Amino acid sequence: MGTTGCTDLMMLLHRTAHALETELTARLADIGLSPRARCVLSSALDAGLTQTEIADMVDIDKTTMVVTMDALESAGYAERKPSPTDRRARVVVVTESGREIVAKADDVYSDVVGSVLGSLPDDERSGLVSGLTRLVEGRLSTPVPCEKPPRKRALRHAVS
Repeated sequence: MGTTGCTDLMMLLHRTAHALETELTARLADIGLSPRARCVLSSALDAGLTQTEIADMVDIDKTTMVVTMDALESAGYAERKPSPTDRRARVVVVTESGREIVAKADDVYSDVVGSVLGSLPDDERSGLVSGLTRLVEGRLSTPVPCEKPPRKRALRHAVS
């Protein structure tokens, strides 16, 4: 509760996101993957998308995307191949070992999210998810102009 007696929504969302991100990071580390890498691999599966398209989709900056792709290529999970429609662009292709690791990561993600949502009463689960989805897709979908916006952290959460 804030000093005005109102719920501090930002703090609740921040603490929830941080705790979930920390748990996912720890659990995915057990299989040698980060939430960001899982997110990129999952988004790239059979999508035929360029690095830039994936970065835009998962909301990470281009530099972070390049670093993430470098790590995924080094691990043998993904490759950058020339786009058939734009020779300047690179399409992200998930390798067979990438498919295997993303399947394991998706299982970890499902376990963690299932456990988190399972800790809520049945009648609160769908309401929470649908309410947050409506906010992200509606009222909070476009950031307001701000002279000094808060620093946006690099994506480390997992997208389902």
